[in-house]
Amino acid sequence: MGLGFRLFARPIVSLMDSEKAHKRAITSLKLTSKFSLGRFVLKTLYRPKKLPCDSLGFKFDNPLGLAAGMDKNADALIGWQSLGFGFIEVGGVTEHEQSGNVKPRMFRSNKNKALINRMGFNNVGSLKMASALEKTPKLDIPVFLNVGKSKITEIKNAHLDYGKTVKRCSKYVDGFIINVSSPNTPNLRDLQNRDDIERIITEVKQYSENKPILVKISPDLANEQILAIVDISKNLGCSGIVATNTTTSRPNSEPPMNETGGLSGEPLRVRSTEVIRLIADHTDGSWPIIGVGGITSADDAWEKITNGACLLQIYSTLVFNGAGSIKQIINGLEKKVRNEGLSGISEAVGLARR
Repeated sequence: MGLGFRLFARPIVSLMDSEKAHKRAITSLKLTSKFSLGRFVLKTLYRPKKLPCDSLGFKFDNPLGLAAGMDKNADALIGWQSLGFGFIEVGGVTEHEQSGNVKPRMFRSNKNKALINRMGFNNVGSLKMASALEKTPKLDIPVFLNVGKSKITEIKNAHLDYGKTVKRCSKYVDGFIINVSSPNTPNLRDLQNRDDIERIITEVKQYSENKPILVKISPDLANEQILAIVDISKNLGCSGIVATNTTTSRPNSEPPMNETGGLSGEPLRVRSTEVIRLIADHTDGSWPIIGVGGITSADDAWEKITNGACLLQIYSTLVFNGAGSIKQIINGLEKKVRNEGLSGISEAVGLARR
């Protein structure tokens, strides 16, 4: 346990030179949290203050969640809970198991505090994911499943692919994120149109057991396209939106910025917040938004919340700053709530819009 903990306790950036290193970090967290002593150590060192909020029908200990992609196959759920996240998103998962794109497919820019990946939805598939989730003890925090389309599935049958995954996993998770916006699977973003989104949502709803369904959108769409997706999703009974996925835009052309794939991290912060504000204004703040993209500090988190996000997610800051980011962001938000004289973080949602 000691070695595993020391490996994970270091900022994950030191382990992210390859996918093998990433896997070692996840395995380390899994092993550390397997034992009560390990969980106690994680909670003692990393657990943030309570910052409760209600959204999507759940009571969250805090509004900060783990974004999809970090724990693709739900290997370390107990560990993420021990570190203090308010909720977890696992996946993306597809109906069929797939190996993803050719390596190398993950790149890090320390200068830009950004990650670029073209993983291509590598995952164990819906059958193995369901088995892994079934074997994991029920957590004290919500777990959401990010669902994508298998590469081998034709676009015309995409809705069936999404539906099969949800059907197999629905009893083991608390909600679903429909991913039609990853830039790393051929033609996936083509599903961001009215007809296909309607088919996918309708199919998923048959098997979701009335659990929350959210749609994850691309920051690269025009504002009019984003609002059209929001209206479609809302009218079909979805519970909210995730803004945003990774971007194909780049702050510059220096290596590794010239690599193809989706960019996450600090350069995405401004556009992600713009999209959050756009959606919040369009829905008059009445529809839940999970804000993700470029959150590295409590100030970044506060910016997204005050512009309309009720929940948040992080990924890249874990890579660059380590697991201590969770505590730093949540405790920083708690301090801002107190300084503003608010009764809770929910009162800060959309504050910049008023």
